[in-house]
Amino acid sequence: MPSAWQLYKQSLKDQTKPWHLLSSENRIDEETAKARMEICDQCPELIQLTKQCKQCGCFMVMKTKLATAECPLNKW
Repeated sequence: MPSAWQLYKQSLKDQTKPWHLLSSENRIDEETAKARMEICDQCPELIQLTKQCKQCGCFMVMKTKLATAECPLNKW
């Protein structure tokens, strides 16, 4: 049975990939990214030490900067 992380990654299909950060056209403005990260910082699903989400396995410091990324809990 696939894990929650695997299911989430499969649901993204080709929408969001880590290398999208290399292009500025795939990133959002810093204000929005900061607001997203503030939401993540308050979430019990965030591993504070690594800033990694327990639901999707992503490193949220980077994911919150991607225009096509979404919170797996629909918080942003």
